Amino acid sequence: MDYCQFLLSSQVNFTQTHLADHVENISHDAINRYMSGAEMRPRHLWEMVRPLLDQHEDAFLIFDDTVIDKNSGQKIDMVRRQWSGNEKRTIAGIGLVSCVYVHPASGNFWVIDYRTYDPDRDGKTKLDHVADMFKSTQERGLAFGTVLMDCWYATKDLMLLFDAAGKRFYCPMKSDRQVDDSGGRTPYRRVDALAWNKEEVKHGKRIKIKGFPGDCKVQLFRVVVSTHRTEYVVTNDTAQNSTQGAREVCAVRWKIEEMHRDVKQFTGIGQCQCRKARIQRNHIHCALLVWTRLKQLSYATNRSVQQIKRGPLSDYLTQQLKNPTVSMTRA
Repeated sequence: MDYCQFLLSSQVNFTQTHLADHVENISHDAINRYMSGAEMRPRHLWEMVRPLLDQHEDAFLIFDDTVIDKNSGQKIDMVRRQWSGNEKRTIAGIGLVSCVYVHPASGNFWVIDYRTYDPDRDGKTKLDHVADMFKSTQERGLAFGTVLMDCWYATKDLMLLFDAAGKRFYCPMKSDRQVDDSGGRTPYRRVDALAWNKEEVKHGKRIKIKGFPGDCKVQLFRVVVSTHRTEYVVTNDTAQNSTQGAREVCAVRWKIEEMHRDVKQFTGIGQCQCRKARIQRNHIHCALLVWTRLKQLSYATNRSVQQIKRGPLSDYLTQQLKNPTVSMTRA
């Protein structure tokens, strides 16, 4: 909690040295030893978040990953070159796969699980991590109805896993995915090569994705995002017959992007300079706990995370303008 309090209170510097400089009787070495030996696990985050959840049968579960930029620290354990959607290029960083729970009525959302991407240690892909986190929600008896994810996770195994568990899923597909909308009368073709009539543009069409079981048909929607971007959204929610409805469901997915932005801006998640993987994992865990606390205060006070985090700076400026520690004088 002391380390989390430091991440919560500090504004620009989140290193162990900075913490040691501002706490009496605690050295940098003592902090380093603690962070090297502590075993902070994703289940500990769940234990903190569980009492805060307002569970709902129609809640959304969102899976996505982000890359914590480590271009200036490429000798840090777990750092590997990987694609960053934020940077639109390959960078050196630590991959973080997150699971976010969204209440369908209030829109309140929480991080309930996460995994760090470290295949050299555990041999798992990001897809494996998503499957593991989904299975954990089943074991915990978490109430939700719909799974949302990006096109990177729109694989046969994951979609069939969600479907077998009785959960709806919505996700965009890559434009070169092979599908059939003819009922087997014509060969599979790219999803962006399908013909669409006016009725199908409004209400979607039933298709089969190549490699799926013969009786597994899904609904496909052509969603025009902008002049230069079209998404092909697929769902096993066969009751969904509106392209606009599918668009609105998919829009909930951006809650996880908001979480990733906040946790990077306000918790110092990417600013740990230690090389050991254990310290990096523990630092990431503490940063997510801090984001959870900021979000809890945000909902309780109807203020943004930024207002809560930057509030002490505003108070400090007000105090300094009234009674400056360093006074301005003429030369």
